[in-house]
Amino acid sequence: MKELIFYKAALESAMENHQWPHDPQQLYSPIAYILGIGGKRLRPVLTLMTCDCFGGAHQDAMPAALAVELFHNFSLIHDDIMDQAPLRRGQMTVHHKWDLNTGILSGDALLILAYQHFEAYAPDVFMDLARLFSKTALEVCEGQQYDMDFETRAEVALDQYLKMIEYKTAVLVGAAMKMGAIVAGASDQAQQRIYDFGLSLGMAFQLQDDYLDAFGDPEHFGKQAGGDILSGKKTYLYLAAFSAASADQRTELLDLFQNKTLANDTKISRVLDLFEATGAPIQAQRAIKHYTHEAFQQLDAIEMAPTYKEQLRVFGTALMDRTV
Repeated sequence: MKELIFYKAALESAMENHQWPHDPQQLYSPIAYILGIGGKRLRPVLTLMTCDCFGGAHQDAMPAALAVELFHNFSLIHDDIMDQAPLRRGQMTVHHKWDLNTGILSGDALLILAYQHFEAYAPDVFMDLARLFSKTALEVCEGQQYDMDFETRAEVALDQYLKMIEYKTAVLVGAAMKMGAIVAGASDQAQQRIYDFGLSLGMAFQLQDDYLDAFGDPEHFGKQAGGDILSGKKTYLYLAAFSAASADQRTELLDLFQNKTLANDTKISRVLDLFEATGAPIQAQRAIKHYTHEAFQQLDAIEMAPTYKEQLRVFGTALMDRTV
């Protein structure tokens, strides 16, 4: 049984040795930059590991894994533009380091480069991967639109928010794992079950991301502390707090999110106090544990060697307990 660090090292090596385009530099330098500033590489690592779990060879899944990583970074560049975010993984975002137009075009190029990696596969595998990838890419765009819509809506229900993060984040985790299963030649049933496992794991991941944005250490988390608050995002924490708040607390929460003149540190501090007062962090932690438990239940139903199941279980537990 290989450790996660093995798969990440294999991915990093493949990315370093890959012959990426260079000219025009204004197009490709931002791509090299965003890929070079690191990250957890969670999704492509899952693609490689899943391929091994179903009896394949992780090397065969490398093109699919690279496609997943390139698509993810494409979405990050465009998300940062829409969020007007200054930092990504503790470094300047692409549109801040270069300019807005460069960020848009380099992001577009990343998406095209991602699709090109499926050309490494036989026609039947290519078709299955491309069909899943296109479906997932469109869902991610839909999730991003829901996310932007929520910023201007007075009320958002928790179930609507959960659907948004399912599309924006969780579907790519599920798809990354299913791609590994497709390359390994796993049965249709196994492919669906590993997708469902990844989907639940992705939900837990995004809820933990929401929590860390508010309560994590920015030095370790790699993002601006309270960035979601400053962007006016109605995250799970916000919606849980609003649901449990008194009338006065709701009024204050709404006023804070609509206030454009209050100093950032003051705004973040007051919102976090309201989150704490309403029990929102506790509810968020419960939701993270719920989706992680749901993922483990789905994992139990998959026909797979016990050692690989345990590896995926350890991975899920670490994901729930992470601080970065």
